[in-house]
Amino acid sequence: MATDVVSVRVPLRTAGHDLRAVKVVLHREMLRFVNDRTRMLSMLVQPVLWLFVMGTGFGSLAQGAIPGIDYRTFMYPGMIAMTVIMTAMFSAGSIVWDREFGFLREMLVAPVSRGAIVVGKCLGGALVAVGQGVVILALAGLVGVPYDPLLMLTLLAEMFLAAFTITAFGVTLAARMKNMQTFFGLMQMAVMPMMFLSGAMFPLAGLPSWLHVLTTVNPLTYAVDPMRQAVFARLDVPAQVDAVLNPGVRWFGWQVPVPVELGLVALIGAALLGVAVAQFRRSD
Repeated sequence: MATDVVSVRVPLRTAGHDLRAVKVVLHREMLRFVNDRTRMLSMLVQPVLWLFVMGTGFGSLAQGAIPGIDYRTFMYPGMIAMTVIMTAMFSAGSIVWDREFGFLREMLVAPVSRGAIVVGKCLGGALVAVGQGVVILALAGLVGVPYDPLLMLTLLAEMFLAAFTITAFGVTLAARMKNMQTFFGLMQMAVMPMMFLSGAMFPLAGLPSWLHVLTTVNPLTYAVDPMRQAVFARLDVPAQVDAVLNPGVRWFGWQVPVPVELGLVALIGAALLGVAVAQFRRSD
């Protein structure tokens, strides 16, 4: 007896399919963020505490040393960076949840390139992080930062660049991990030292040589410093105070321009994206 054979045709992977995959993954990230209000609030608690509690405490100690400026104004760009970085890492960590619940396997067997999935994930994580950062931007007036439209747009662009790079870093870490405990442990071990060594909470001027070297080789320093320079460019502070609180980053005495810093962050982000794509191509 003859048996009918049903042919199955797998759709070819095209650029259109990949773009649609990027859109779908990005849209899913945004929906997940909007529907999780507890996560939205929890991600804001830490930077707000640092800004208004620790900033006020540090400011009372440094009041005589840096007259003419609120120390919370100095910390403000660092708190924006902290909000964006932590949110981006948590967004990247959702890959581990997707693996545990089987959703990641469904995405990986779809007729789209794995690179498209990674790009969608990084873009989604970056936009979610920027959304969180916008809330901190809204607090600018409370710490003496003007609501200058050009400043807000500059900070938004710098936030997105930093968020994309950090999300790519998080995706690289999460690509091969099997449980959330391992990811969060590694995230804390990697991100927290980088955050503290970025100049987000203390000035980069006058540091011991060993600490100066650590801040210089820290990639997050080049994400925080452009934000601080953008803020201080709109402030009326004495020159000596600006030299202490906003010295910039120096390589062997040469002050690194902001475009070079942003280009370095973008280059690191592109490299991490490539590593993340390679990790996903080896993932099961």
